[in-house]
Amino acid sequence: MIFIVEDDVSIRELVIYSLKNSGFECIGFPSGEQFWTEIKEKENIPELILLDIMLPKEDGLSILKKIRSMRTIADIPVIMLTAKGAEYDKVVGLDDGADDYVSKPFGITELVARIKRLLARTKKRANNENKLVLGTIEADVSKHLVLSGAKETTLTLKEFDLLVFLMRNRNIVYSREDLLEKVWGYDITFETRTVDTHVMSLRAKLGEAGKCIQTVRGVGYKIGEIE
Repeated sequence: MIFIVEDDVSIRELVIYSLKNSGFECIGFPSGEQFWTEIKEKENIPELILLDIMLPKEDGLSILKKIRSMRTIADIPVIMLTAKGAEYDKVVGLDDGADDYVSKPFGITELVARIKRLLARTKKRANNENKLVLGTIEADVSKHLVLSGAKETTLTLKEFDLLVFLMRNRNIVYSREDLLEKVWGYDITFETRTVDTHVMSLRAKLGEAGKCIQTVRGVGYKIGEIE
């Protein structure tokens, strides 16, 4: 099931029609209010969310922040729908935990391709049964579960992906650009603090164990045993 939150009825109905023709189930909402009603009252949890930024009352970036703060839906993939050339919105969206973005006007073929690619990455991660251990941190990829000092730690989808990537490549230094490409799948030319924001959040959530994520000045980040 895919949810689309879009106030432009023509765009919303076109996307719903196209996704259903591509084999997806899809429900549309004209505002955040109806979206939250479906999530909270009906407990209907989607596989992926298409989220327009320019919405009445509560904008898409505010909704994204709430999604990433709620344990039950924090790891749902989110694709932001942005106005053409709205670089600032793209940067903020990525920094706040969006998994991808599509600029309007967009082609339906491109949108469907991005949805399939993102869902495939999510499924691949879920089907990988590797268990990783580093010091007091344990990551169970199949269960999307992280323990820090034997205590369960709730991470967003991208926080989890970043941690797992670093744990699988421990002691290797990666630049911010490398991490954006390998974890987010982006080849971005504009400046964004996405990686820094996620590293800070990871360190905070992991507590004392978060010190294992080390900053290499002038280069980027790596993960290793705490010295």
